[in-house]
Amino acid sequence: MSPLKYGFAIDRGGTFTDVYVHRSDGTSRIMKLLSEDRNNYQDAPTEAIRRVLEEETGVILPRETPIPTDRISWVRMGTTVATNALLERNGARIALLITKGFKDLLFIGNQSRPQIFEFDIRLPELLYEEVIEIDERLILVNKHCQSDFEAFRVMASNGEEIIIEKKPDEKIITDQLEKIYRRGIKSVAVVLLHSYIYPNHEKLIAEIARNIGFENISLSSEVMPMLKIVPRGFTTCVDAYLTPVIHAYITSFKAGFVNNLEGISVQFMQSDGGLSAVENFCGSRAILSGPAGGIVGMALTAYDNVLKKPVIGFDMGGTSTDLDIHTVAAGGGSRLYFRDGLLVVGPDSAGANPGPVCYRKGGSLSITDANVILGRILPEYFPCIFGSNENQSLDREAAFEAMMQILKEVNDFYDNASETKHQSMTVEDLALGFIDVANETMCRAIKSVTQAKGYDTSQHVLACFGGAGGQHACSIAKALGIKTIFIHRFSGILSAYGLALADTVYEAQEPLGIQLTQENFDSYVKERLTLLKNKTANELAKLGFIAKHTRFEYFLHLRYAKTDCSLICPSITNGIGLLQDYIDAFNNAYNLEFGFVIPGREIIVDDVRVRAIGSNSIIENINVSSECNKKLPVKTTCQIRFKEKKMNTAVYDMRDLFFGHSVTGPAIIIDAATTIVVEPECRAVITKRGDIEIFVGDQTRLPIAIIAFLGRNMDPIQLSIFNHRFMSIAEQMGHILRRTSISTNIKERLDFSCALFGPTGDLVANAPHIPVHLGGMEAAVRYQIDHLGYEGFSDGDVILSNHPCAGGSHLPDLTVITPVYYKNFKTPVFFVANRGHHADIGGLEPGSMPPHSTCLQQEGAIFVSFKVVENGIFQENALVEKLTAPRNFPGCTGARNVSDNLSDLKAQIAANQKGINLVCELIDHYGLDVVHAYMDHVQSNAEAAVRKLLMEVAKKIKKEEIAHLQAIDFMDDGTPIALSIKIDCGTGDAIFDFDGTGPEVYSNWNTPISVTMASIIYCLRCLVDSEIPLNHGCLSPIQVKIPNGTILCPDKSAAVVGGNVLTSQRICDVIFLAFNAVAASQGCMNNITFGNDIIGGYYETVAGGAGAGPSFNGRSAVHTHMTNTRITDPELFELRYPVILREFSIRQNSGGKGRYKGGDGCKRFIQFRCSLRLSILTERRVFAPYGLNGGCPGQRGLNLLRLKNGRLINLGGKNSIDVHSGDIFELHTPGGGGYGKFQ
Repeated sequence: MSPLKYGFAIDRGGTFTDVYVHRSDGTSRIMKLLSEDRNNYQDAPTEAIRRVLEEETGVILPRETPIPTDRISWVRMGTTVATNALLERNGARIALLITKGFKDLLFIGNQSRPQIFEFDIRLPELLYEEVIEIDERLILVNKHCQSDFEAFRVMASNGEEIIIEKKPDEKIITDQLEKIYRRGIKSVAVVLLHSYIYPNHEKLIAEIARNIGFENISLSSEVMPMLKIVPRGFTTCVDAYLTPVIHAYITSFKAGFVNNLEGISVQFMQSDGGLSAVENFCGSRAILSGPAGGIVGMALTAYDNVLKKPVIGFDMGGTSTDLDIHTVAAGGGSRLYFRDGLLVVGPDSAGANPGPVCYRKGGSLSITDANVILGRILPEYFPCIFGSNENQSLDREAAFEAMMQILKEVNDFYDNASETKHQSMTVEDLALGFIDVANETMCRAIKSVTQAKGYDTSQHVLACFGGAGGQHACSIAKALGIKTIFIHRFSGILSAYGLALADTVYEAQEPLGIQLTQENFDSYVKERLTLLKNKTANELAKLGFIAKHTRFEYFLHLRYAKTDCSLICPSITNGIGLLQDYIDAFNNAYNLEFGFVIPGREIIVDDVRVRAIGSNSIIENINVSSECNKKLPVKTTCQIRFKEKKMNTAVYDMRDLFFGHSVTGPAIIIDAATTIVVEPECRAVITKRGDIEIFVGDQTRLPIAIIAFLGRNMDPIQLSIFNHRFMSIAEQMGHILRRTSISTNIKERLDFSCALFGPTGDLVANAPHIPVHLGGMEAAVRYQIDHLGYEGFSDGDVILSNHPCAGGSHLPDLTVITPVYYKNFKTPVFFVANRGHHADIGGLEPGSMPPHSTCLQQEGAIFVSFKVVENGIFQENALVEKLTAPRNFPGCTGARNVSDNLSDLKAQIAANQKGINLVCELIDHYGLDVVHAYMDHVQSNAEAAVRKLLMEVAKKIKKEEIAHLQAIDFMDDGTPIALSIKIDCGTGDAIFDFDGTGPEVYSNWNTPISVTMASIIYCLRCLVDSEIPLNHGCLSPIQVKIPNGTILCPDKSAAVVGGNVLTSQRICDVIFLAFNAVAASQGCMNNITFGNDIIGGYYETVAGGAGAGPSFNGRSAVHTHMTNTRITDPELFELRYPVILREFSIRQNSGGKGRYKGGDGCKRFIQFRCSLRLSILTERRVFAPYGLNGGCPGQRGLNLLRLKNGRLINLGGKNSIDVHSGDIFELHTPGGGGYGKFQ
């Protein structure tokens, strides 16, 4: 008999490396070892293979000698090498080659900031070291611009003509590349505008680079041949940065074996779930290599082909949790903190080394420690692989002591800071609390990838895997209403097992960008799909796959015309299929994703893709479990703390359980790679395959005793959980609004906000959307309560409002308010509301943002308190009449696209309904008294944080009772905004007094009170340097005084469209100046609109420089303070509108100098290709953004129009002008102020 051979499926995770070993006789074994243990081995996968071969064969294999390969049949790996290189920034040195005018494009990105309340704006560092601008240009043919270019035209890959305005100069490019090559850069990313449909210029550069000797050349047209240069550029840079690292790792891995593993099949898992041959494995496809193996394993084991119940995959590892490969920083190694009265889990991780405290390496308190303290992980059944010599068990005592230190912080905080009665906790109470907070964090993430896409979580199976998942599965399922949990017998190493199940995949894709018609489908789409099929088949043939082991999947990436959202639509047959199949698939997918379809709208084919799959058939998912024939064996019993109390808990060994065994909770099932906690009210059953199904008991409402306790006491644990719950409601509303809306402004620019309010209109929670909306909606809800009275609301009513006197910001921002009724209560128990910016609601100019409006009626349709839904009936006729009413005012028209207004308003109504459903579910679970109590508690928590801030500020500047702060700044017309702040040093109460502010202006940057309140609450939240919820509590210590008749409290008829987008930024600058907190940011949103009756209108806001602070430079080219909307991708911009974006770059040296430099503004040059109307509404063109504490001011903005004949015109800060083909609008946005004296 020939000796056994071994196949290795290895997943190297952040904490553990999991190994599935397949013996040639059909048996298997598993192994788990630390991913990082430099004192004992250099590479975990190599060490795993060495240990297995040594144990299986009995032959000693020294670590320093190459491993023999005669007993190895194959190796498959999922690796975090690429991920780690990306996180640790130790990839290859690379240069970016990009079209001239766009050298800073990837720095700018979509111009939004990830954390809206942070002064020190940080985005991931760019991967490239140098940038070379390539003087080349492709221009799209546009039907609205006949013969505006006579340059050379060629056929693009989508079958349409493209204009070559400028070809790249080979000599110049050669000189540029040789210079960076001599400087040691050996990898380049080439990203040219519109190369996705015409790659020839990129290929020319690649040939030059190859001849020079560059080791890696990543072309965007090959790495990601899709529309949108920004994401394509990021992906190409990742590829160039990581591919050399991947190849170096593969070389070093092979070097650990005799003959470099020659003749052995070695494959790597790609992010798409398919295996890749070593030679094809590249950086851009390696980022999710590890999690993808788990998804494959889950998909091939958890789905029941008989029941056909959908599955949610839940991969909880040592560092993070993966859902739909949506990663949440709440894994077993996630660190635990207590901050400002809240329990905080993650996002940083203790990692593998030093790891959690219980690992005996001086690590940090983590979720794993909490599970050990509670008895959910039993050290005596865990491998002895810890400590400096890898031979000790987990240390429960050390974890307990570390948790005790945080417990002292918690009890001290509430003993000293809270007037609310609260219950002192034990160490186990706190540990359980951290588990509950971690579970709530993960539930929010699951909801964001299920409910946000229209799926009902309760109708799914929860497929749980990863080493830490089994300890949390029952709690997660209960919270989501899921009744069945599936845990595979290899759940602790399912990512490795999935590698053994996976197929080899090769994909090819081409962009098209053509309308999906029968003619185009027959004459072009089929042809391209066939060519791609042949290409992918050839690649698999090179790897030895024959035709009968190869299958093909065909995909069209489809979207509606005039939208950005492309959906992947597969053929439903074995072949290319019929046109109608794809149309049906698209409509079904669109309806599922967004809740509606758009009848009659053209469908565009963005891309075609073919996926060739080579079947490996190495192992099969077969029945392995014998039927039980003896009594259920209990290994031991232990005490485990659950929600109410400690409970006697039976412990079972998975090896003793067989088909038919049933385990009733509470129980623990121990396996070699994981620990599974079966909670009370749950029952685990062993299946034919030896897997575990857990049936979850019903717990839609908490026990009465717990509800009574929570109603009487403020529980710090529940405070943290309710903070998550309330925010989750607002987030889910936002997901629904984005999903069901139709306009670019809401669906793509994300110019909307959602929030939850108490019965008196106080803000309870919001999602982190647009700051100028968040604080302002409270005034809108309160106005309706005061205006209508509670008796004026009925269940089934929805209020539409936008008037400044009714808490509005400016008229395009339509606020939809819905009361929440619960069971037999006669008055609303909560309110939900959202505010969305509509692209046009009539008025003087397209876009409803006229630069020269002087009264409110010129700015569009007005709603004070309009019941858009009354008694459950949508009032469409009355709504249309209101939207078209501006046509009755001189010089104005009604809303120019009423159908889009109606669609977006229906989406806003649907978002509120989602909020109502979630609020009622929360009340069902906890009871109304408890939910209202914690509404008050989360507001009190925010209030305490703001009071603490104000007292600290006051004591720094004055030791007496009252501290006094002052500031003044000026709008470009000279109107002052003056602020005096008086703070009580003992209580933290403060008066914000705007006396001295200038009068209402005969223009449109007057500002409603709600916008000022939004600015104040935003600024206070920024000044509190910790993660507290933004709610009414932030304003509780504040009294605001605004004199009537000023720019901040204008007459109800005053024009206000600019107040929301201009003056709000200046209010923030004044508040931050008073607090001496941070230098001025650009102080403007740079509002640009253009359009005509044929193309409609386009609206954008443009980034600028952020102000510097006491320890940081200001970020360049980013949106600051009261806005955070995204900007349209350059390729999409030119595709959709008759324009050419000549430059979008950083305005160098426009930030103020100082010890810390202010951020630079942007340059954005737009060339028009036909006659249009251009409108600009901007600030900081006269008064520069101030520097602070000796820092210099940032440069003022500048708006220029360069006519086709060369004439240059300064348009000033606010203007409307007719532009024509060849004219170029040159926008220079302001820089941020510097901080501290320049040295």
